[in-house]
Amino acid sequence: MPGYLFGYRKFKELYETPIIKDNDGITMQKLKKLIEPFVLRRIKGEVLTELPDKMVTVLNSQMVDEQKDIYLAYLAKAKKNAFEEIKENGIEKSQIKILALLTRLRQICCHPSLFIENYKGESGKLNQCIEIVKDAIQSGHKILLFSGYTAMFEIIEKELNKENIEYLKLTGQTKVSERINLVDEFNNDPDKKLFLISLKAGGTGLNLVGADVVIHYDPWWNVSAENQATDRTYRIGQKRNVQVYKLITKNSIEEKIYDLQRRKKVLIDSMLSTNQTFISKLSKEDIMNLFE
Repeated sequence: MPGYLFGYRKFKELYETPIIKDNDGITMQKLKKLIEPFVLRRIKGEVLTELPDKMVTVLNSQMVDEQKDIYLAYLAKAKKNAFEEIKENGIEKSQIKILALLTRLRQICCHPSLFIENYKGESGKLNQCIEIVKDAIQSGHKILLFSGYTAMFEIIEKELNKENIEYLKLTGQTKVSERINLVDEFNNDPDKKLFLISLKAGGTGLNLVGADVVIHYDPWWNVSAENQATDRTYRIGQKRNVQVYKLITKNSIEEKIYDLQRRKKVLIDSMLSTNQTFISKLSKEDIMNLFE
């Protein structure tokens, strides 16, 4: 029903800003009354009362010195480019360019060699991730490791091979028939402790209750995509408590993405059971804050 909730600018003025920034309960109830007749919401906690506990932990990592120098240099350049792009073309026509700039910053947080060919240094986050995997395996856990960047797995695999850690891998290139075999192998083979899964390829349709540890290597814009990935193991049939780790690089764009997720979640959780990628819905102020 186009126009039912006005255009986005009007919606932001009347509802989003008062709810998110001012915690306006009255405005929240008004919006909820407008939406409720059209939304059927089922919350997992109400439907699946016998599920074990799920604990979500945010783990911060520090960039190594060389990684930090690259990040700060690119951040200054990206901020300047973003400001000029918005000034010249406006927010609506600048989204693709801005998303590309932000993606580079996110990749540096994961590992600079994602787009710098000759980078020979380390990544603070990768070092942390490998330690978590080693500790979890030694403690008898089975792990799902998600990333939005398929190329990141190639870097992770090199480190896993150094540590003699076996793993399975599923990406968008994995054939459907092979997906089923990989899932069965992971769930049933006690020696298969680690499953690397592309966030887009493994967000839905997989039953991986053999795992009880989930690692999100990089934060995604849409937190529901992360939640759907976590639900590959936190679902009917899971008998053990599930530990979820979100790896966030300190003093970086990843912290800002995580903060945006939490702020937008106030509105989303109050109104709907799903959410959308919100990069296209950010204000100029929100976008420029990402480059701080």
